[in-house]
Amino acid sequence: MNPDAQKPSPNQPLEYPFLRSEFLQALEDSESACEASGWNPIHLLLNSNTDQADSDSAFMPLYLKDHSMGEYVFDWAWANAYHDNGLDYYPKLVTSIPFTPSVGPRVRSSQPLTEDDCSQLVDEVLAVAEDTGASSWHFLFPGAEHLGLFEDPRLLQRTGVQYQWHNRGYKNFEDFTATMMSRKRKMIRKERKGIVDQGISISIEVGEAISPEIWRLFYQLYERTYIKRNGTRGYLTEEFFRQIAATMPEQIAMAVAWHDEIPIACALYFFDDETLYGRYWGSVDEFSYLHFELCYYSGIEFAISRGIKRYDAGAQGEHKIVRGFEPVKTYSLHWIKHPQFRDAIARFLQREGEGIDEHILQAQEMLPYRKD
Repeated sequence: MNPDAQKPSPNQPLEYPFLRSEFLQALEDSESACEASGWNPIHLLLNSNTDQADSDSAFMPLYLKDHSMGEYVFDWAWANAYHDNGLDYYPKLVTSIPFTPSVGPRVRSSQPLTEDDCSQLVDEVLAVAEDTGASSWHFLFPGAEHLGLFEDPRLLQRTGVQYQWHNRGYKNFEDFTATMMSRKRKMIRKERKGIVDQGISISIEVGEAISPEIWRLFYQLYERTYIKRNGTRGYLTEEFFRQIAATMPEQIAMAVAWHDEIPIACALYFFDDETLYGRYWGSVDEFSYLHFELCYYSGIEFAISRGIKRYDAGAQGEHKIVRGFEPVKTYSLHWIKHPQFRDAIARFLQREGEGIDEHILQAQEMLPYRKD
C-alpha cells in the first residue's frame, strides 16, 4: 500500500477512516495485524495486477486467520463444534477491519461497485479458500450499500446489535438532553456535575494538536485497560498509534481529562463527515462518572459542534441506552464450506436473529426520550 494514496486534501470530504490505506498499512507495519499475530493479510484487488494504490482497482481487505480474536462477531461455538467433530475450523478467511467493530464500506474503489463486481469478489475469495484450505469466509460489519451488493445465495446473513447516538439537529448538549424524560436528564446532569466536583476538566484535542506526551500517556492507559480487563496488553502496538498520528491526523481526536493541570485519562476518537467513532479509553485511576464523560458525553458534544450525524461508541454496552444511544442492527455475511455445518449454522442464525429482534424492541422501550 502507498500510505499517501488516499490522503484527503483540506477541501475533500472526510470518508470512512478505517478503510484508508494509511490505517490498514499502519496495522501491518506495526505488526498489529500480520501473519505472526494471526491476521495474515492476503488482500484482494478486482481486475488489476498492479499495486494496491492503483486508482482503477477495487480493493477488499482479506485476512487468513488461525483464531477468532479481535473480530467482535463471535464464532467460538462454531469452532468448538468443528473441533468436537474432529474437523478443522481454522484457518478461516475474514474480511473486516482488524480490532474495529465499526460498520462501514468493506471495498474501496474509484468507481461505484456493481453486483457483478461483488459476485466476482466472492468467486475470488472462494478460490483463495480452496487454495488455503480455509473452512469459511466471514464478511463483518458491512454498511448497507455493500450488504445489499453482496447478497449472494452462497452467503448466510447474521445480525447483531450495537448502540449508537443520532444527532437530530441539536444546537448544543442541553438541546439534546431537553428531549429526555426529566429523571434521565437529571441523571446526566448529576454525572457531568460530578466531574466538575472532582476538580476534573475536559479538553478535546484534534489531529496534530495531540501532543506526543498525550499519545504516550494514551498508550500506557490503553495497555492498562486491557490488562485490567483480560490480562493482555492489547491488540495494537504503540507504533500503530504513532504511525496513524503522523499519516491521518485530520480524522483523529482525543478527549483528555485533566486534574491539577495533569492529564489523568484519555479517549480516542476517529471521525468522518457523517460519523464519530469512539474506540479506546483509559484512566490512571478510578474516578466517578469519568468513563461516561469521556466516552459518551464529550463525544456527543464534539459531534454536535461539528454537525456529525451519528456517534458509534463501540461494541456492546447496554448502559448506553439510558444515556441516549439507540439500538442499531448490525450485519455480517458468512460462507461455510462444510454443507452439514452450513445447514446447522443457518438454523442457529435464524433463531439468533429472532432473539436480536426481540432485544431491539425491548431496548427501544428503555430509551430515555420523551414520548411526545
